[in-house]
Amino acid sequence: MNEDWRYNEDKMKLRQEVLSILLKKYGSELDNTRVSKYTNQSIYQCAHDWVSQGNKISDGIVAYFNAYYNNENKTSDQVHT
Repeated sequence: MNEDWRYNEDKMKLRQEVLSILLKKYGSELDNTRVSKYTNQSIYQCAHDWVSQGNKISDGIVAYFNAYYNNENKTSDQVHT
């Protein structure tokens, strides 16, 4: 049995829910050249960060993604902490 806090049942369910939301919203969105606008890496990293920061529910994940991972919404002075 893995005792790592990142992989307990509740966190794994939340990670799955968050990934589902992000992949549905951003996973198939294409740019003008028919290339995915968002990388799977950014989607998975966002989900990992969301869960690792102690969030208990998925409410707010889209706003969080837009604030920290959506390159269209970033300005040069924004820094992900």
